[in-house]
Amino acid sequence: MQANLQWLDDPEVFRVNQLPAHSDHHYYHDTAEFKTGSRFIKSLNGAWRFNFAKTPAERPVDFYQPDFDATDFDTIQVPGHIELAGYGQIQYINTLYPWEGKIYRRPPYTLNQDQLTPGLFSDAADNTVGSYLKTFDLDDAFKGQRIIIQFQGVEEALYVWLNGHFIGYAEDSFTPSEFDLTPYIQDQGNVLAVRVYKRSTAAFIEDQDMFRFSGIFRDVNILAEPASHITDLDIRPVPNANLKSGELNITTKVTGEPATLALTVKDHDGRVLTVKDHDGRVLTSQTQTGSGSVTFDTMLFDQLHLWSPQTPYLYQLTIEVYDADHQLLEVVPYQFGFRTVELRDDKVIYVNNKRLVINGVNRHEWNAHTGRVISMADMRADIQTMLANNINADRTCHYPDQLPWYQLCDEAGIYLMAENNLESHGSWQKIGAIEPSYNVPGDNPHWLAAVIDRARSNYEWFKNHPSIIFWSLGNESYAGEDIAAMQAFYKEHDDSRLVHYEGVVHTPELKDRISDVESRMYEKPQNIVAYLEDNPTKPFLDCEYMHDMGNSLGGMQSYNDLIDKYPMYQGGFIWDFIDQALFVHDPITDQDVLRYGGDFDERHSDYEFSGDGLMFADRTPKPAMQEVKYYYGLHK
Repeated sequence: MQANLQWLDDPEVFRVNQLPAHSDHHYYHDTAEFKTGSRFIKSLNGAWRFNFAKTPAERPVDFYQPDFDATDFDTIQVPGHIELAGYGQIQYINTLYPWEGKIYRRPPYTLNQDQLTPGLFSDAADNTVGSYLKTFDLDDAFKGQRIIIQFQGVEEALYVWLNGHFIGYAEDSFTPSEFDLTPYIQDQGNVLAVRVYKRSTAAFIEDQDMFRFSGIFRDVNILAEPASHITDLDIRPVPNANLKSGELNITTKVTGEPATLALTVKDHDGRVLTVKDHDGRVLTSQTQTGSGSVTFDTMLFDQLHLWSPQTPYLYQLTIEVYDADHQLLEVVPYQFGFRTVELRDDKVIYVNNKRLVINGVNRHEWNAHTGRVISMADMRADIQTMLANNINADRTCHYPDQLPWYQLCDEAGIYLMAENNLESHGSWQKIGAIEPSYNVPGDNPHWLAAVIDRARSNYEWFKNHPSIIFWSLGNESYAGEDIAAMQAFYKEHDDSRLVHYEGVVHTPELKDRISDVESRMYEKPQNIVAYLEDNPTKPFLDCEYMHDMGNSLGGMQSYNDLIDKYPMYQGGFIWDFIDQALFVHDPITDQDVLRYGGDFDERHSDYEFSGDGLMFADRTPKPAMQEVKYYYGLHK
């Protein structure tokens, strides 16, 4: 198969040769590597050769050929944003599409239901292109194994070649993309070529309120898979009604040769647990043999420790994988937790039999120096800020976050609303008016597969995390049959969580099929009261409220009072956690200063609308954080 530039113009082409999404588990050769690091992972982060083209027509066409002369290429750091490396245009924009007022462009299959628009992005004057090259050798542990490449985040459309052979294509900027390199891998001198286009039809459904960047902005790894390998781990911890006992069901997917899997479960402190199966047999471990789908016997827990924000108790499981000669091939560890999430007949949400109160924030991933390229130190600092200020919940606005964030929230006891990478604001709201004539995904069958794929990826990567209590279908994308189908996907695959979506407020005829909660943005307290006193069908949740811009956040008490008076009011998520602003060196003062939307000569712009966090972009808390700590502390 050859790469096709016209895939950029077609919403029905969003993955080519991309491997299926799976759980976010790690794997090691043995338990000693838990501390030293897995021999099966090799980072390709660092310096790459790089060429920037202003348009697709100007790209170096055959750069992926092994004998291509890249002498004239520059060097760029991966991960990183192309724009922050000095190429292209830094641009912040809120609701509109970046090209509005400059280029007439409409989503395919909307105004004209029957055809694509040739050259919509593949021959576009505003579609910059980054061409990356990386040469690498295989470590000894990789030789003779199946080799996978994992891109954890690439914005926005990604083409991959290895040693001159086309490998695959992917969209969806904020979920990992994996491809099989095995047919073309060499022990030495591998030439990896990656082409990144800033825009494709995915741009119509990635219209989030944020700086618009492009490039490989999250980690890149190559992974070696042993002859028998656990590719997916599905953990189902289910408490019984008494919340004192429960059962654990585990299913794996094993690729390669049939293997023997040995499972051990430990408590939070690392002590091996003794549990029973349904026949009353005592188990300290169990084994299963096979390939494909391999399911362990149900394990019964008599004395259960529940996961909650107050006590984020995590059990530990370990699965050892052995070949036919009982040689250890790999070890998979994972932490999991028992908890319940219920929407009861009284129309109130309960977690572990206690009414849920969300003291939440919306959190963009952000670093004032590197944009959405953030470090573990940034993530850990954000966790500590949340805990110190009585923030118990995070909505991952408006895309899946880096993989470690979910584990950190498990450990810290932070509830998560895990949001899909979906926002199509500019297709239905024009200069403040609701006008969905070319809204996507809407009811459009040509956009359905793309958004279902995003729901599937979000679910598969993060399904094992107890911190996730809501799946969120996306943000500000109006509503229609396609989003209803996304909800149906989650309901079919997961009965342990609820589903959230605010945009159905615009299409009340779909409210019985979209969202388990009544979710509104910036609703006035008196209107919330009117809803709650009018025999509502769903509990109320503020998915965005208090909008902390300038000297805002002075009215928290009026919302906080609703918590005590109305059980169906379940709190909300403040907009937002951290400013989106960038440090720029000011030659006049010789100081590094923060710059916001409109400061980069990128008209049009929403200016300081990017600065509405509880913290400045350098993570200095604003005075409003004191208000948050006080009021959120009243309902811990």
